[in-house]
Amino acid sequence: MSTARFLSTENLPVPSPARELAPYDNEGLLDAYSSAVIYASEKVSPSVVNIDVFQKGRRWREAETSLHRAGSGSGFLFTPDGFILTNSHVVHGAQEMEVTFLDGQSLKGRLIGEDPDSDLAVIRVDASGFKSADLGVSQKLRVGQLVVAIGSPLGFQTTVTAGVVSALGRSLRSQSGRLIDNIIQTDAALNPGNSGGPLVNSRGEVVGVNTATIMSAQGLCFAIAVDTAKRVAMQIMKYGRVRRSFIGIGGQNIDIPRNIVRYFELPVEKGVLIVAIEDGGPAQKAGLKEGDVIVGFEGQPVEGMDDLHRLLTDEKVGAESGLSVIRKSEKLAVRVTPKESRTS
Repeated sequence: MSTARFLSTENLPVPSPARELAPYDNEGLLDAYSSAVIYASEKVSPSVVNIDVFQKGRRWREAETSLHRAGSGSGFLFTPDGFILTNSHVVHGAQEMEVTFLDGQSLKGRLIGEDPDSDLAVIRVDASGFKSADLGVSQKLRVGQLVVAIGSPLGFQTTVTAGVVSALGRSLRSQSGRLIDNIIQTDAALNPGNSGGPLVNSRGEVVGVNTATIMSAQGLCFAIAVDTAKRVAMQIMKYGRVRRSFIGIGGQNIDIPRNIVRYFELPVEKGVLIVAIEDGGPAQKAGLKEGDVIVGFEGQPVEGMDDLHRLLTDEKVGAESGLSVIRKSEKLAVRVTPKESRTS
């Protein structure tokens, strides 16, 4: 008969008490986050301004026209002698502007120039000795990086919100119809009145100009990259506008038949169909015709009008350039000399 053997636990080693895990350092982590936001806001806020825009108009039951407040937005000083960067849509059509600083001081602003195609404008107050914001490099931004937005949403001056860079390299259509490239997407909360204010990194450097939100969505906000803003601001300060070139055509985006793409070994499957040519313009002088399809400019592929606009920079004004054109069953190389556009 087998004897059952039972194990006793009396002589088994007793496990040592489990070590208590150190609590996660949430407090320290939040302190670091708060410190970054505080540092950025305190460094840049003295440079941020509120801009009230006044236009002439006739109100109901008033016999004479008078100035009335037509809107407001934000901006920021980028030079100590009073130059302020903001959005074009904030100041467009303004007869007068009142600029209010962090300390409550108000001064009259005057428009130096605006560029609706990039939705940027430069205004100036006639004073000096201001604390200007440091401009960073938006090309160094990374998705997920902390950013801080400062502005005057709904008139609440110097409001600070924080978030992250949600995406880079977005494109946004300006009110003029042109495409603005290298747009920064962020979830830092923006509201009407934030337009023109700075988007700042944790070092207190401006990396973008807040410009737009999607009102039906949450956390979808956009800023113009500061690299674009610096280029536009320099041209506005130098010329009072942004110089761009044009070739004098009306174009339409089209799909190119696949047999033509294969036959000519084209790098694109779309192009710009010329539907109108300006009399005496560069395109007419170069021999371009209605019905031609532009597929390249200076060795760069052209799939639509946005590509062509992007390539027609100020550097091309007066510079003979090469166009790749499909005309019926031929592929042509056409030389054209763009002129300066006066519509910007």
